[in-house]
Amino acid sequence: MSGSPAVVMRLVASAYCVAEKAGSIVRKVLHSGELGIVEKTGANDLQTLADRLAQQSICASLSKRFPKVTIIGEEDLPAEEVKEDLIENGQLEEILQMSCPSEYQELKEEELVVWVDPVDGTKEYTEGLLDNVTVLIGIAHGGKVVAGVINQPFYNYQLGPGAALGRTLWGMPGLGAFGFKLREVPGDRRIVTTTRSHSNKVVTDCVDAMEPHEVVRVGGAGNKIIQLIEGKASAYVFASPGCKKWDTCGPEAILQAVGGKLTDMHGNAYHYDANVKHMNSAGVLATLRNHDYYLRRVPQSVLQALKSD
Repeated sequence: MSGSPAVVMRLVASAYCVAEKAGSIVRKVLHSGELGIVEKTGANDLQTLADRLAQQSICASLSKRFPKVTIIGEEDLPAEEVKEDLIENGQLEEILQMSCPSEYQELKEEELVVWVDPVDGTKEYTEGLLDNVTVLIGIAHGGKVVAGVINQPFYNYQLGPGAALGRTLWGMPGLGAFGFKLREVPGDRRIVTTTRSHSNKVVTDCVDAMEPHEVVRVGGAGNKIIQLIEGKASAYVFASPGCKKWDTCGPEAILQAVGGKLTDMHGNAYHYDANVKHMNSAGVLATLRNHDYYLRRVPQSVLQALKSD
């Protein structure tokens, strides 16, 4: 492709560097020991200084370079001047060199919507379950996911002091996914990953109906999608309206890029237009393979409990 890279490739290249910057902010706040925790709606819905600073960094950095893009962040923050040291101007050259899929080449800046979860797995972050924590940036056009970036700030932290921390995964349907090695659960095993802190009878009934050989309970939607693409789980099953669009947009793009699928419990796709409601009211079902198998096993009682949007 001649000329400058398509706007969506430039946005992804920026989002990659911005996610890395946010990851370093998340680490720095933890190491300072001053998490600045406030409860939003209760003990399972927390916000920390890392959430606030990482969101400021992501939103300010992206809007500075892409002023016409709509950016929707999880945290409801007051409008204020963002400190210069929170701004990230870098773009990953490797992404700028890639060929943009033809269906995205003509997308305009003002048509793109970015969904931001500055710290996915905040509760786990405050509890020291650091491998559950991710920074999520999703890019959508016409309601559909176009690209996603997941930064894991504490990847490798189990290796102890001195380990190089953090990694960034990204993907784009039609182009591929990068930053990890795709693995699958053996075909004869069903491993379901689900919530560790937001369970109830409907959630457990739905998980049980999948007849899993194993259930993995971890925090963070981004982390659960990573479980799927790295062969640690075959399905992410969450039959509850707890997840939001910023939890699923970026991870869904990476999952789609490797042939996976994310829907609500009725099998309907979620839409990521700027004006949609933020809650994923009808739960989340995500798989790398055999999506229909899991859909067919969703109990009628669960479908009745979760009305599709």
